[in-house]
Amino acid sequence: MRQQPIRLYVDTQFTSPYAMSVFVTLREKGLAFDTHTLDLEAAQNQAADFAQLSLTQRVPTLVEGEFALSESSAISEYLEQAYPATPVYPADPKLRARARQVQAWLRSDLLPIRQERSTRVVFYGQQVPPLSPVAEVAARKLISAAQALLVGNPASLFGAWSIADVDLALMLNRLILGGDSVPAALLDYARRQWQRPSVQAWVNLQRPPL
Repeated sequence: MRQQPIRLYVDTQFTSPYAMSVFVTLREKGLAFDTHTLDLEAAQNQAADFAQLSLTQRVPTLVEGEFALSESSAISEYLEQAYPATPVYPADPKLRARARQVQAWLRSDLLPIRQERSTRVVFYGQQVPPLSPVAEVAARKLISAAQALLVGNPASLFGAWSIADVDLALMLNRLILGGDSVPAALLDYARRQWQRPSVQAWVNLQRPPL
């Protein structure tokens, strides 16, 4: 498939975990793209011109030629099918389903962690108070699931790196960089994922002051 010009719309502060996931997917696949930022606090995502592009009026939104798509998991799955030369999902159908399960779970569950450990903790070093009891329950659930997925301390979730590794590492880093207790093996896993060049490209973007 011949690549058409790609635009990726993300948040101005580069803190959206979902925009990060798509950004990393594009970098891993070696696809050329331009990044465009929207100030979500100023409701630029609700402006008429962007609303015409993005059905959900959210970031990330990917625009490729006349085609526009929002929602990060849908975008990554589209890119995987459209540009399969460098995969970001496991080749085995069952492992691919497991990777998508991890992504879907991290996007739909663990709300107390996402509320009390926003990604400003990760990308701005924002200081936060101790977790509430309900967030501690969510943290234990996250840690238990991550340990079950990473028995034996492998470098990646499913035998080889996948985009699900980035999503899991980011969720763990909400706790790690928030000063919460996380087992050493999971610390090592998150650190390895964070050093990946495509991830570092997002981490090192120039962010405006809060």
